[in-house]
Amino acid sequence: MKRILLFRGGWDGHDPFETSDMIIERLRGHGLQVDVFDTQDCLLDPDLKTKYNLIIPVWTMGSIAEEAEKALLDAIKNGLSCGGWHGGMGDAFRNNTEYQFMVGGQWVSHPGGVIDYTVEVIDKDHLIMKGIPASFPIHIEQYYVQVDPSNSVLATTTFSGEHADWINGTVMPAVWTRNYGKGKIFYSSLGHNFEDFKNTPQVSEIITRGLLWTLDLL
Repeated sequence: MKRILLFRGGWDGHDPFETSDMIIERLRGHGLQVDVFDTQDCLLDPDLKTKYNLIIPVWTMGSIAEEAEKALLDAIKNGLSCGGWHGGMGDAFRNNTEYQFMVGGQWVSHPGGVIDYTVEVIDKDHLIMKGIPASFPIHIEQYYVQVDPSNSVLATTTFSGEHADWINGTVMPAVWTRNYGKGKIFYSSLGHNFEDFKNTPQVSEIITRGLLWTLDLL
């Protein structure tokens, strides 16, 4: 059985417990074992590299101890997968640039806050995106990210310029995959809080599929 480590905490505005509980239930529904920790001490498990197949960080902002970050990144670089969503993965540990290198991006702004916008699927044949509507409306924070050009982008969103006119027409990656060493990485900027998961079913479906993809289960 594939085994997953999910650690959660940090800023509570992204509903780290409620959103992760929903994803945990979906993953367990696929027969996966999910070990859940509300602390980063789990990353210091000496058997981390062999015990788990996937690590899911759900920890917006906050900080991470040097030894915990090293253990996390070494495990991924040596073959563990990593996946997550929104600020829980893409705005965690702002001072840790190697962590951001692993993720493939870092949040820098969400002009206008929670707004209406459209998500465009650009790789309709990818296993994560098959059957997802080619475009769908959403009402959450539209993430502007500093992003690694080596990512494999699956979905994008385009900024209107209404809230920051100098980025009018900017096409921004919203869902991507990549590698970090031998580790497979999945990230979705979608999934601001529990209401988003409930009101836009594509959000939880894309995230669940992305996490399954890192485990070669799609």
